[in-house]
Amino acid sequence: MRSSNHLIGVLNFLTFLLSIPILGGGIWLSSRANNTDCLKFLQWPLIIIGISIMVVSLAGFAGACYRNTFLMWVYLFVMFFIIAALLGFIIFAYVVTDKGSGRPVPIRAYSDYYLQDYSGWLKDRVASDSYWRKISSCIRDSKVCAKMGRPFNGGVPETADMFFSRKLSSVESGCCKPPTECGFTYVNETFWTSSGGVVYSTDCYAWNSDQEQLCYSCNSCKAGLLANLRKSWRKVSVINIVILIILVIAYVVGCAAFRNNRRIDNDEPSGEARMTKSQPSRIHL
Repeated sequence: MRSSNHLIGVLNFLTFLLSIPILGGGIWLSSRANNTDCLKFLQWPLIIIGISIMVVSLAGFAGACYRNTFLMWVYLFVMFFIIAALLGFIIFAYVVTDKGSGRPVPIRAYSDYYLQDYSGWLKDRVASDSYWRKISSCIRDSKVCAKMGRPFNGGVPETADMFFSRKLSSVESGCCKPPTECGFTYVNETFWTSSGGVVYSTDCYAWNSDQEQLCYSCNSCKAGLLANLRKSWRKVSVINIVILIILVIAYVVGCAAFRNNRRIDNDEPSGEARMTKSQPSRIHL
């Protein structure tokens, strides 16, 4: 079964190349952790898995090419746990981002976000006061709200109709403006005034046109961040599923290559049985 060794070598070279997108996905999440996502622990499992796949793929490639039984054994042993870890990460990412999305707003191109639409571990972690203080500070430092301005005609702010026709990101919608249900009057992208009507939400009280406060303490801001995380994690999970399928195929072929290497080490010709039926000798007179 030399072909199995050749195939596992090719597959491991391929998984080595495909580990680059996994590592890139972790680095991408890391860059977003310093920007709009502001959660700095989610990227590390992905980075560790990506580096592990790189190293193990090289071991499997060498083991298959040189018929090194020990390297193949190490490859199969470690790859089993990598596949299990990657599968667990994919399931975890889908479970914690299963619920929640923006609610369409009439006569608006953007959506509003509500914390009650989300549930589970990630929501509880984001919504906790101690953790949210760090996250809100990160969002404020990212200047995402300050970058919303689109002045025209020599610095004149865009009109309300122009703003309402914009497709805002979930963080911009949740953190940089008051919820639509508050009925506030638009002045510019991050400055709204109360119309004196009935207030239905605690976020309406939390809103402040001070550029250092805005809606950073609103539940809508927490919901907007969760929506952003959901979008980021789903993008990375699609790549991870493709990598997982290829890793499983490589693992199955690796098992065949490992058996082939052991057969060669035992001086057992490929394709022949261990025992052959003995034939009685004939005595010629």
